[in-house]
Amino acid sequence: MKRITAKVQAGERLTPQEGLELLRSADLLLLGHLADTVRKRLHPENIVTFVIDRNINYTNICTCGCRFCAFYRPPGHPEGYFLSKEEIFAKIEETIAVGGTQILMQGGLHPELSLSYFEDLFKSIKERYPIKLHSLSPVEIDYLAQKSGLSIEEVLRRLIASGLDSLPGGGAEILVDRVRQVISPRKTRTERWLEVMATAHRLGLKTTATMMFGSRDTLADRIAHLEAIRSLQDKTGGFTAFIPWTYQPGNTALGGTAPTALDYLRTLAVSRVYLDNVPNIQVSWVTQGPKVAQIALSFGANDFGSTMLEENVVRAAGAHHRCSQGEIIRVIKNAGFRPAQRDNVYNILRYF
Repeated sequence: MKRITAKVQAGERLTPQEGLELLRSADLLLLGHLADTVRKRLHPENIVTFVIDRNINYTNICTCGCRFCAFYRPPGHPEGYFLSKEEIFAKIEETIAVGGTQILMQGGLHPELSLSYFEDLFKSIKERYPIKLHSLSPVEIDYLAQKSGLSIEEVLRRLIASGLDSLPGGGAEILVDRVRQVISPRKTRTERWLEVMATAHRLGLKTTATMMFGSRDTLADRIAHLEAIRSLQDKTGGFTAFIPWTYQPGNTALGGTAPTALDYLRTLAVSRVYLDNVPNIQVSWVTQGPKVAQIALSFGANDFGSTMLEENVVRAAGAHHRCSQGEIIRVIKNAGFRPAQRDNVYNILRYF
């Protein structure tokens, strides 16, 4: 542990085995100190950012049927829904009215939605509103490519031409196919998820990356996930941020228990130390609540995520945390940092 600590303090890259040892054995406060050291090296300005946006889940109808998901409904289910254009426009107008700059639009793999639907929707949005579209996960891109018979690159080119600004990192869960086979057997596999991201980066799209941990993964699986992200970032440099969040078991077919706050802090801290080439680490107040998220700012995180005027996926699994813009600003200030509003690619828009 002394050798690993010395490497981190010297700014040297950890091996997967060293990352695993840190995650498995390091004292919690030592982990926090090491992660905070890396954060200060990357962000000496003592600023914590956040974005004002809204999650628009355009449909919960999905053919994927992931066992960890409480949000989806199969086609034909009486609780299935699909938002009309007018409903989506109304949500965007509400977001802009409170200073929002970004729309995170994701949904189920709806069998009746084609690439042309999203092209038309994105064009319609951009014609009406000055808003950034941080939308469609790699899983949705993969689905559209398979459905249309087009390459990932062609799908992304057409969506970019229609107004897509950046890509969220959803659908990653754990980038280990053994785990994916258990929790989401019909979902995009690891290699394909990484291919979508690599292609997006090559086309100039910035993206985020996520990790949902604590379902059926081991500590070694988490490190393998981090290694996959770090390796791709070495090649492309296209990831703006990494967002680890905990599995929420409520109302899911997979069941089990949610990881503890301590597990969350340990994993987040190791993420900050291990991902030496990813500039930003984002808290997950949606799953942890604002208090633990505030503590996470001393465990390597430098971004408080989104005001998230609406969120349905995690909420369906029983997480009901809410955090207004005012509370985000207060929590950041009380942790000793200066709050700043950012855009979808981490440009600062204003300070508080």
